[in-house]
This record gives sequence, C-alpha cells and structure tokens, in this order.
Amino acid sequence: MAEAERIIGTPDTPDAAGDGQERPDAEQEREAPEHPRGKRRIAVLFAVAAIAYLLDLVSKMIVVAELEHQEPIEIVGDWLRFVAIRNAGAAFGFGEAFTVIFTVIAAAVIVVIARLARKLYSLPWAIALGMLLGGALGNLTDRIFRSPGVFEGAVVDFIAPKHFAVFNLADSAIVCGGILIVILSFRGLDPDGTVHKD
Repeated sequence: MAEAERIIGTPDTPDAAGDGQERPDAEQEREAPEHPRGKRRIAVLFAVAAIAYLLDLVSKMIVVAELEHQEPIEIVGDWLRFVAIRNAGAAFGFGEAFTVIFTVIAAAVIVVIARLARKLYSLPWAIALGMLLGGALGNLTDRIFRSPGVFEGAVVDFIAPKHFAVFNLADSAIVCGGILIVILSFRGLDPDGTVHKD
C-alpha cells in the first residue's frame, strides 16, 4: 500500500493535481530575476544623484571662496562668464519673495523621488530622477545652511550666459532631468519599464 502511494504521489506534490496551474514557488522563481534589476536601477539613481550633488557642492564652495566679491571671469568673451551671486528665488532667479515655498517644494520633490524609486525598473528614468534628486538636494542644501537663515538661505549661482539668467549646476541638473522625463513620457516609457502607446 505504501509502495502504491509512493508511485501514485500524494496531493501535496507539485504534479499531483495535474491541472497545469503554476504553483506559488514557480511564480516566485519567475519574479526573482526582477529584483536585482530593480536594485541596479535604484543604485544608478542614487549614483547619478550623488555625482550631481557633489559637483554642485564643490563648484559652489570654489565660487564662494575664490569668486565672490571679485570681478567676473570671462569664459567665452561676453557670451559666457562666471560671476558669483546669491539668489533667494527659484531656478534662474525667479520668485525671490517665495524662498520658503521653494524650499518646501524641493523637499517634497526629494520625498516623491525616494518613494518612486521602489517601483523603478527603467534605466533612463533612473538617470532622469537621479539628476532631479541631485539638483534638488544641491539647492536645498543652500536653502538650509546659507544666510540669511534656515529654510531662507540664498542659493549660490555663478554661470552667466549673455542675455540669460545666472544659474548653477544644480539648476542645470534639474532642467536636464526634467527634459529627459518629458522625452521619456512622450515615448511612452514608464518608470517601471513598461511601454505604452496612446
């Protein structure tokens, strides 16, 4: 009798039901390769953010130490100069009366990106969000730690193209990240890696 049960198999064995349905173990095995890919995308996001943040931070430290209260440095004649200014507004000098609001917005952007990272499986989106995150952190650091006070600090800007607003590397990262997100959205690529056509 025991020998017959061994040959026939018990209902607990994966093939006993014979209904062709996948078992939970099979589903876990199919989904397992997705997790490392998601972790790699998150790593790319934070790596890009760290690079953007450090470049912005170092550039501002150099500008404050070497260029503030000095004559502008001409890079490409009158077309591009480095000149240190303190900007209490948003990117490119807009809205200087709303410094605290821009600080709150920057903090909210960081929180949203951190939450979105959990569902991130797209490399282009990881790069775009990384640039946004690094730029937001760069300017938020100025808002918190620079004068005239916490959450009211003026951002250090120094890149001055002719006939255009003065900006910094954090602003550039935010704009580039935003442009990339628009392109990805038009192409139908979602942060989770799926592609849709409207």
